Amino acid sequence: MRHKRAMSTPHILLVEDDPEIATLVARYLSSNDMRVSRAGDGREMDRVMRDARIDLIILDIMLPGEDGLAICRRLRTSSQVPIIMLTARSDEIDRIVGLELGADDYIGKPFNPRELLARVRAVLRRREPVQTAERRARTVFSFAGWRLDVVRRKLFDPSGTRIALTGAEFDLLLVLCEHPGRVLSREQIVDLTQGRQTGPFERSVDVLISRLRQKIERNPRDPDFIQTVRSSGYLFAPEVVTE
Repeated sequence: MRHKRAMSTPHILLVEDDPEIATLVARYLSSNDMRVSRAGDGREMDRVMRDARIDLIILDIMLPGEDGLAICRRLRTSSQVPIIMLTARSDEIDRIVGLELGADDYIGKPFNPRELLARVRAVLRRREPVQTAERRARTVFSFAGWRLDVVRRKLFDPSGTRIALTGAEFDLLLVLCEHPGRVLSREQIVDLTQGRQTGPFERSVDVLISRLRQKIERNPRDPDFIQTVRSSGYLFAPEVVTE
């Protein structure tokens, strides 16, 4: 099921401008069954978050431009993604401020990667019920008369007839409904639906798209909803509202 994804293959975003520390942390977390993306500052972090669902952010306080505390404050205005702050051991005030701004935990530099891994796992365990509740709060997506019920995992056409979907087809349609009007590459679709490294599943995205078109498009050969953007990916065209 999709709500177990954060604990099975969590996607971690490491925001750290020190290449040596970033490489060490990324390698260690990757070797412990985590998917890791890296960013050197707030702008790179924003780009990564636009393109992928992130389960947890490891955020250094000392960053070029917008510092980690400012980034944490900004993130908390629109997101509840878990945040672990990286601080210098002597910066007790920064730790307190970070927690007050909404960080879930902190760890001082220098640190043992094993301790960081333990903290990441602990935060993910604490946050999983919250993330599941937030996801289920958006119970129904509607587009062009169609209704996708997230909690019951059912799709209904404009006449109210239930349309049978496989688990993979449902997950794909859910991701498309969550990102209407945006071009999603095959890699992004894999990340958003499966949260694992690309491989055979990436090639099957085209097959799933074809199967889904057969079920929701008037003319699957000339689709209105799921449009192909050459050399880029797919775009879900209809207006989507949540209920």
